[in-house]
Amino acid sequence: MARLSRLVIPQQLHHIIQRGNHPQGIFQDTEDYVIFLQWLRDAAKAFQVAIHTYILMPDHLHLLVTPSDETGIAKMMQWVGRHYVPYFNRKYQRSGSLWQGRYRATVLEAESYFLKCSLSIESNPVRTKVVADAQEYPWSSYQHHIGLKIDPLVTDHALYWQLGNTPFQREAAYKDMMQKPLAVADIAAMMDAALKGWLIGSDAFKAEMVRLTERRVAPMKRGRPRKVLEEAV
Repeated sequence: MARLSRLVIPQQLHHIIQRGNHPQGIFQDTEDYVIFLQWLRDAAKAFQVAIHTYILMPDHLHLLVTPSDETGIAKMMQWVGRHYVPYFNRKYQRSGSLWQGRYRATVLEAESYFLKCSLSIESNPVRTKVVADAQEYPWSSYQHHIGLKIDPLVTDHALYWQLGNTPFQREAAYKDMMQKPLAVADIAAMMDAALKGWLIGSDAFKAEMVRLTERRVAPMKRGRPRKVLEEAV
């Protein structure tokens, strides 16, 4: 199924995936991770994109963000790329693109998918057996969400704040949620939506986004149109 042009809706939750094409990865030492996060923070502030969750893996990255306008995400990703790729190429004496094509992104219904997607992103190094516990991985927002550090890159989502009335309650609730296994079907659905660019959410949410954007936000259902089938019975 063909992928739509990127769907960006201001003030809605978006999941972004960027993969590298370098065989040795896109982050090779601590300096790489640190400088990328610094540039990402600068770009997010400049282009008014709130970053709620992130993870930098050796060969790819995930972001969960809310943009304030239709262009902020693209400008942020382009700005970071224009700074980080030349830095990486100079440092490792290489040339050419660092990314595996363009970044992928889609819109999620926050009420249904924020916590699921956030936990899925931050549990990536556990699922891939890089670490035994998500809090051991330094290049994600998980330590922020469970109160081990204050991460200036992170803007807490309203649904995170609803986990408790105090920071301790929110952090404890989030940590408890991480201990429970995520449904494989949910992880697969969120990944599929991001890679194909289709919105993920309830039928009511999809209908509202169609009204706002005046474009299709989900794949057409396969098979003959329902009216034709009914008339044929």
